[in-house]
Amino acid sequence: MLVMLLVSLLTSVYCYVESVKWGMNAKRWAFAAVIFGPLLFPMFGMAKHIHWRRAVGFNNLFFTA
Repeated sequence: MLVMLLVSLLTSVYCYVESVKWGMNAKRWAFAAVIFGPLLFPMFGMAKHIHWRRAVGFNNLFFTA
């Protein structure tokens, strides 16, 4: 039980730091990580990707030779 609590807290710190770096809502992601622990990683990764795509745009692909 203690290990699960520790993993959940470490996940929360990681999500907090990463969401601050990406400009996302840090408190929301930290709280969600406390509740769900490492099960949140796939959803967090997709949210980062969506956040990045909204900032950059969806049709900004160009090819370089």
